[in-house]
Amino acid sequence: MNAYIPILVLGAIALAFAVFSVFIASAVGPKRYNRAKLEAYECGIEPLPPTAGFVQRIPVKYYLTAMLFIIFDIEIVFLYPWAVTFDSLGWFGLAAMTLFIVNVSVAYAYEWRRGGLSWD
Repeated sequence: MNAYIPILVLGAIALAFAVFSVFIASAVGPKRYNRAKLEAYECGIEPLPPTAGFVQRIPVKYYLTAMLFIIFDIEIVFLYPWAVTFDSLGWFGLAAMTLFIVNVSVAYAYEWRRGGLSWD
């Protein structure tokens, strides 16, 4: 049990810091709310109320950028452990990672061809 005491102390310090930060932010922070601050803010576009059946649509570029980030973020998450254990994986690890990189490269080529990398 003595081995877990430093972990428990660190967890208690982290919890105390989180609770203290939330409390001090609400106690000291500004309290001047106005209508603009209370409105929803999404994707850098000011929301407009729906008028006459027309609802403002969010451009697909935002979602394509998010998907592109997720694709390459997942690639990096898989590449780090593979690089660390490269010697012990042998040819199977090399073949598996080659197939994975080919798969991600297809997604990259598709995104590039569709114009997802150029922000107009």
